[in-house]
Amino acid sequence: MTKPRETDLYPPVKAYLEAQGYAVKGEVGAVDVVAVRGDEDPVLVELKLGFSLALLHQGIARQAVSDAVYLAVPHISGKALKENLNLCRRLGLGLMTVRRRDGFVEVLVDPAPYHPRKSAKRKARLLREFARRVGDPNAGGATRVGLVTSYRQDALRCATFLEDEGASKGAVVAKGTSVPNATRIMADDHYGWFERVETGIYMLTPKGVDGLAAYGRVEG
Repeated sequence: MTKPRETDLYPPVKAYLEAQGYAVKGEVGAVDVVAVRGDEDPVLVELKLGFSLALLHQGIARQAVSDAVYLAVPHISGKALKENLNLCRRLGLGLMTVRRRDGFVEVLVDPAPYHPRKSAKRKARLLREFARRVGDPNAGGATRVGLVTSYRQDALRCATFLEDEGASKGAVVAKGTSVPNATRIMADDHYGWFERVETGIYMLTPKGVDGLAAYGRVEG
């Protein structure tokens, strides 16, 4: 099988556009494909053998000429396709793929202004975490591993209380730390800091002592 070339994409893209009633010519100015139909905005297509930042830059540059700009690449699938589709939508670019074995052209998204859908649930969760977070314990841009969340801060409050008071009932820890879900936090024990010694009574583990040393005590 011969090595694929960008020019291999041109005949099927040209045929597809001509079937839609366009007059099509290649390499007009700096544009790979130009399609014209009546008084409509010209359709501009940039051909590439794969997605790249350079291809996106080209597409954005063509938007200064027409709103109908497409990127054309060989057929792709999976996660890469989904991510590239989302990116094209955000940039207002169209995307078409060409199946190499038979030249089948599929338009996956048409150019259109992007209007992001806001998630009220995600926004509420973000602001809730912001409000519950004490101080500013994390540097922006840090890796997700080991970040101090409001949940971890509540666990640190429970650990601090147990280090000072010894094994205690969950209700006592909740009252002393102002962490309403203290019993649940200690029972779930996501960090390995707590051990149940009797029904409803918890103590700090050696790993919990290490956690306090690593993250610092958080008073209730």
